Amino acid sequence: MKTNTHIKAIEPELLENLVRCIDRLLADIEPYITPLTPQERQTLPKMGEKTLAFVEKSYEFALSNPILVPKYLDMDEFGVDYTDARGLYNAVNKARQFLDNLADTQMAAGSEAFQNALMFYHSAKAGAENNIPGAKAVYEELRKRFPGHGRRKIIGEESPAPVGEPQE
Repeated sequence: MKTNTHIKAIEPELLENLVRCIDRLLADIEPYITPLTPQERQTLPKMGEKTLAFVEKSYEFALSNPILVPKYLDMDEFGVDYTDARGLYNAVNKARQFLDNLADTQMAAGSEAFQNALMFYHSAKAGAENNIPGAKAVYEELRKRFPGHGRRKIIGEESPAPVGEPQE
């Protein structure tokens, strides 16, 4: 018997509010977003925790030692980049935690829902095989929607049973 880990239903109003809040946050941050191409993401130097400390010290030293700042380095732009990079670093970490928690919960709920659906499917199949009234119609309808169902059989080759469906 499976262990059910997702046991508390999330109220629909909470989920709707969550989506509204995310939409609002996306709209609020949209003017500041800098979209990158996959190639740009791959080629740009990355700033992590260690490089953040390096950037922070460099910025502080540049402010306190203007004689060392090259003429081609715009300190106002450096300040904007540093401030946003630091602030976004913290925001991205919080967002990743949030997204990981949501994804884990979605995966647990989805897995358990799928397992429950499989139990019902197999029960409907057994009911159809035993001529229980109404079971054949339920089984046939579910069978059409079963993941992997509908793969064409190649002549001379047996097609595998769908996931969760035992070989007959």
